[in-house]
Amino acid sequence: MLQFEQKERRFGKKKQSFGRKEPAFPKNPHTFFKWLAPLIFTAFMFAEVIIPLALPKNYTWHIPDEMLDSISIGCRVEVNLGKSKKYAGIVKNIHNQEPLSFEAKDILNVLDPEPVIHRYQLQLWEWMAAYYMCTEGEVMAAALPSHFKLSSETILIYNEEFDDDFSALDNDEFMIAEALQMKHELRLTEVQQILDATHVYPVVNRLIGKKLCFVWESLKQTFNAKKESFVLLSNEYHDEDKLSALLNNWGRAPKQMELLLSYLHLMKTQGEVTKADLLKKASASDAQLKGLVEKDILRIEKRSVERIRYAPKDVTIDFALTPSQAEALGQIQECFATKQVCLLHGITSSGKTHVYIKLIENFIRHGQQVLYMLPEIALTSQIIRRLQKHFGGYIGIYHSKFSQNERVEIWNKVKSGEMKIVLGARSSLFLPYQDLGLIICDEEHDSSYKQQDPAPRYHGRDAAIYMASLTGSKVLLGSATPCLETYYNAKTEKYGLAQLNERFGEVKMPAIEFVDNRTIAHKPGEKVMLSPQLLDEIKASVAKGKQVILFQNRRGYSPYQLCTVCGWIAECRNCDVSLTYHKQSNKLKCHYCGNVYPPVTTCAACGSNKLVQRSFGTEKIEEVLEGELQGLKVSRMDFDSVKNKNAHDVLIQQFEQKKIDVLVGTQMVVKGLDFDNVDLVGILDADGLLHFADFRVNERAFQLMEQVSGRAGRREGQGKVLIQTMNPTHPVLLHVSRHDYTGMYNEEIEKRKQFFYPPYSRVINVHFKHKEREICFQAAHQFAKGMDFLYRKYIVGPAEPVINRVRGMFLMEMLLKLPRDAQMIAKCKEDIQKECANLHNIKQFKKVIVLPDVDAQ
Repeated sequence: MLQFEQKERRFGKKKQSFGRKEPAFPKNPHTFFKWLAPLIFTAFMFAEVIIPLALPKNYTWHIPDEMLDSISIGCRVEVNLGKSKKYAGIVKNIHNQEPLSFEAKDILNVLDPEPVIHRYQLQLWEWMAAYYMCTEGEVMAAALPSHFKLSSETILIYNEEFDDDFSALDNDEFMIAEALQMKHELRLTEVQQILDATHVYPVVNRLIGKKLCFVWESLKQTFNAKKESFVLLSNEYHDEDKLSALLNNWGRAPKQMELLLSYLHLMKTQGEVTKADLLKKASASDAQLKGLVEKDILRIEKRSVERIRYAPKDVTIDFALTPSQAEALGQIQECFATKQVCLLHGITSSGKTHVYIKLIENFIRHGQQVLYMLPEIALTSQIIRRLQKHFGGYIGIYHSKFSQNERVEIWNKVKSGEMKIVLGARSSLFLPYQDLGLIICDEEHDSSYKQQDPAPRYHGRDAAIYMASLTGSKVLLGSATPCLETYYNAKTEKYGLAQLNERFGEVKMPAIEFVDNRTIAHKPGEKVMLSPQLLDEIKASVAKGKQVILFQNRRGYSPYQLCTVCGWIAECRNCDVSLTYHKQSNKLKCHYCGNVYPPVTTCAACGSNKLVQRSFGTEKIEEVLEGELQGLKVSRMDFDSVKNKNAHDVLIQQFEQKKIDVLVGTQMVVKGLDFDNVDLVGILDADGLLHFADFRVNERAFQLMEQVSGRAGRREGQGKVLIQTMNPTHPVLLHVSRHDYTGMYNEEIEKRKQFFYPPYSRVINVHFKHKEREICFQAAHQFAKGMDFLYRKYIVGPAEPVINRVRGMFLMEMLLKLPRDAQMIAKCKEDIQKECANLHNIKQFKKVIVLPDVDAQ
């Protein structure tokens, strides 16, 4: 009865808000229940909606009666939050439970005739939010293309009741008032143009206060289909006799005649003729084409076209697997019969991609979709050409370098099932696959799969495995140097394991030699950059017509500048890190916050001008090589040199076409690139990879060096790798010299067990940030004190990290090493969130940012 009274009161409110009378109760009981049913079952439906904000829980809105038939789970709706801000949210759930603590607002509009995402995606978002300790709104913000999220745009509307007396307005107010009177509506961007200023809010607020206008928030649909002009022959000249007569009796205007003949030729060869193609082929102008249109010979039609052009859809597999590859494929298929996840552990250049292609063929021939994930955009350009050769237009790419309009088009193709294979970075996981059969996670060990900032701080590989459990698809993890946790799961039979231990074409693994930098004369405090032995080997390789890759994990020219008098080092004003000198731009750059500074010529501490550059980056190596080895074509692959959308592809193709002799690069040259002609690889500073305060340091160093070594000698002859180091007997280097992944794994796994690190534990790293160091320090210890009672033996820290200030914020960290107990981990996550709330209830800690990072890398 109480529930009915609540509904009756709400119904009465709704009726009054629309200015209608209360309906009279029917006296006949049968008529009464007939009258009541639609009120109970249609008038009081609610929707839980996810909006792209970091709200701890999803808000609930009321569904108006007229929208009940058009709204569904997964579609977008326009909702109002607060006084006037509007958002496009995703409907997660529809129910009839009225919120008890607040009155739900009405949904304003339904934006989609059908859902834009599938239900399993909502389940994935919910899991990611719970597992990685963020909100579903943050996951939504990462998952959807910007055009699907829409933008709330402020519009000023002229108040018709305001009198025309503008005498009390100042100059800026008068200009806006006059424009409003003429146009009746102005967007904020138009106000900025009128006043030729960016900050216009004070003027707008004054006009609102004087009641000259009021504000309306409008959701703006930002995706627009691309339009292109097509040229068509007028219907009259589809008759061949009339067309012949036209051409035979042509008088003046020879350029128009040439234009028409070009059109007829393109029509025959291409089928459709765009205006741009026609003008280019005929070397004609718009005016000449306009003349033919005015004579009713040609006509122009605007059509929607795709922004990305695809090859014809075709499956062409023109190779046969080697016996070892066929055996690995059989092992994978056998694993998939009983397990959802399989690891393919194949040494470098063993032909793992051939195995992937055969698997992809099996799945798409059964009508299913395949996701091929890569850690870096740099890898997509080379692999896409190989996959397009075999699968044509069935395959598409998805990553952050695409425009938002292009992303929406790819999204729609994947959702319709038209795009069968998607090649992309970790964000491609969020696409709306219709029938996903297989996920390939290539180079699964790579740390780039982990999102660092902003939330969700998810791992692409782990999220892919969870999504596969929702879609019933299979996951293949591939690597020559698997992550220790993945290999542990395979060895303990949680995952299947397939192995590929022979290089393609029976090519030998590269020979590895060490260059002991202690035996090379160099200035005190400076590192050896290019040893005489390495320079000689480079000359010999290039003389044989071979190519060289040099690996240095630092970009820029010089990582730091040092005053030789007092030891002062140029540092960023916002971060506690040294500034890197970039010679090409003649600037000092902070690689943490991105700030740029002019070059320093005088010591800020003692005033001396005796500054020297220490260590070396890829830019300096490139310069020295060009000076030492005259006539060599040297190029660089790092973040600075491949910023543009197609820069990766251009550089890789130049190297493939042997237009580059020596390629100097950072980690970009390590990750799975396949070059036929590389004979020599040089690792210039192995020690720099081994000296980090991180429990994964040995694993990471081995992976980087083994992967870059694998670029040498991939087709014919045995390649060579030279590693420059001050400690050639380091255990990791000895494992690299023998290409002994198993030895490295056995050694590291024992240490992990001894010190209770993953895979024997699960880690959550809690970061604290504040602009004042002391407050940050106190907040971290206050937080640790609150967690100490239940988790004392699992807490490490809190302590300052090596770099304790970034972007003007001081940092503290606390690590939790928890047993692999799902209930305990879930309880710990709850306790972390409660302790965050307790911390923020203390006045001095309100502005401390607390960021939990689950499975921190």
